[in-house]
Amino acid sequence: MRRTPRDSAESNRKITRRGLMLGGAQLAFGGALALRMRYMQVDQADEFRLLAEENRVNIHLIPPARGRIFDREGRVIAENEQTYRITMRREDAGDVEDVIGRLSALVELDRDEVERALEEMRTSPPFLQVTVADRVSWEAISRVAVNAPALPGVTPEVGLSRVYPQHETFAHVVGYVGPVSERDLERYEDPEPVLRIPRFQIGKVGIEAKFEDQLRGSAGAKRVEVNAVGRVMRELDRREGEAGGDLQLTLDSALQDYIKARLGEESASAVVMDLEHGDILAIASAPSYDPNKFVRGISVKDYGELRDNNHRPLASKTVQDAYPPGSTFKIVTALAALDAGLITPDETVYCPGYMEVGSRRFHCWKRAGHGHVNLENSLRDSCDVYYYDLALKVGIENIAAMGRKLGLGAAPEVPMSAVTAGLMPDKDWKRRERGAEWLIGDTVNASIGQGFVLTSPLQQAIMVARVATGRAVTPRLVRSVNGIETPSGGGEALDLSPSHLRYIRKAMFAVSNSRRGTAYRSRIIADNMRMAGKTGTSQVLNRVVRNQDVPWEERDHALFVNFAPYDAPRIAVSIVVEHGGGGSSVAAPIARDITLQALYGGDPPLDAYPTADRGRIKAQQERLERERRERAAELGRRA
Repeated sequence: MRRTPRDSAESNRKITRRGLMLGGAQLAFGGALALRMRYMQVDQADEFRLLAEENRVNIHLIPPARGRIFDREGRVIAENEQTYRITMRREDAGDVEDVIGRLSALVELDRDEVERALEEMRTSPPFLQVTVADRVSWEAISRVAVNAPALPGVTPEVGLSRVYPQHETFAHVVGYVGPVSERDLERYEDPEPVLRIPRFQIGKVGIEAKFEDQLRGSAGAKRVEVNAVGRVMRELDRREGEAGGDLQLTLDSALQDYIKARLGEESASAVVMDLEHGDILAIASAPSYDPNKFVRGISVKDYGELRDNNHRPLASKTVQDAYPPGSTFKIVTALAALDAGLITPDETVYCPGYMEVGSRRFHCWKRAGHGHVNLENSLRDSCDVYYYDLALKVGIENIAAMGRKLGLGAAPEVPMSAVTAGLMPDKDWKRRERGAEWLIGDTVNASIGQGFVLTSPLQQAIMVARVATGRAVTPRLVRSVNGIETPSGGGEALDLSPSHLRYIRKAMFAVSNSRRGTAYRSRIIADNMRMAGKTGTSQVLNRVVRNQDVPWEERDHALFVNFAPYDAPRIAVSIVVEHGGGGSSVAAPIARDITLQALYGGDPPLDAYPTADRGRIKAQQERLERERRERAAELGRRA
């Protein structure tokens, strides 16, 4: 049917109207799009350029070089060494197990380390590099580099790691570093980003932990270009971090090494303090351990051997352990009685070999008794009954107050781990901690350093340092931090009578130099080096039995404290030999040898020793020198 002209005109009008509407809509949309594009490209150009840059460029932290640690003469105790390691990126490796299998054909891999790496790769982003082998040789790195096409995702790298070149010598003082753990992160309210770098090392114990903030330094950063999946394409620029500050300790490496050799296989500890500034010249626990094993990741077998050793090589005995001080504590009791004005040096007490207090009999170590003894003789002969008598006169409150004045009962402020305060008990302490009243028998026991009294070897050294100088000497272990010297520990004058201190020093001189003195056999002959000391034997079991008749762990501890030279004191020494037996027979000879080594700055002349000892001392010096050479050669091989 033909359309009429009218219908055609109407149809054309409709088409034109729709076309106009559609064109207008398209024009409006195009205009809006153009305006939006202009807004995004011109007005927001900077913002989108920044977003694009952030997607293209990543910032990676660069671990800082850790500060070094030196002894007082500038010898290195802890430093960083360049090490080679092999890392793997899961994203590039594809079949990780297959690549590790091919890698193990080229390089010897530790199975435990590989398992740890696999676990890290499973829990980390696929583009993160994970260490598969650490401290590998240059030859191993070369083999990996040559075979790189067959090892996708594997990269040989160079890094820094902590090393302790003197191995066991300073382990208990310096401690060691290790990778950051979740437990470490929990100690920080807002952990620094550098702490989250995989395998980043921080101090775990000892000075490494106590001076972590100063030693760590600040991280650097590098800008790297990455692709759409986060793979690093190239490095754009870098800013190196700031190395940590260096520490210089007060310790003398040569003396520390000598003490380690002199203590030998004993379970023992020794402290040597300089009396002018309170510098700790040596502080050694035996046996020791190699901290490098902890840095590299100690094996279960090696750790088990350390943990199960009954001589406790992991324990820092000088500050961590507290022992009954035995007769060395008689110095405190005597000074307390003098200070209270309750005795004079010439007053005597009769010792029949025991003293009855209430219904209990307290024995002297010499069952036949010492007869009439005064203050000097009581220390010289170590008469127990004299101090039982003093205990009844002085009382525990005066004894405890004197002990605290001499540095006992408070943790020394040294940057070592688990520093004990020991125990200087009194009536309030027993009531508070034991829920019981103090007894007279408790005071009698305390007067000779038994019962509840506990002291560490470092506290014992502080005690004798204060007696020798009359000053409140405090120990200083760190000499300077990044070149800035730390305050001296020389201390101010104690509120003690100089004449009372002279009486005690004179009595200590008799201990080592009078023929009846308990340490006479360990005396020093050289006139300008003579020492004054006090022996001590602390009971492990409260029974009358010879040490050689019981197992090692049930024997008495042997102690000795001294200062030297007597006329012009320079050093104080404290020795504890666990389960060593008698202080006079075991601890005193060690203390004498260490004292001479410290005073002479090396092996002393044989004429400094008693004639009867010179043959034995010469043989000992030759043996120790031979062991030092062998140890130095071993350290060279390890390095």
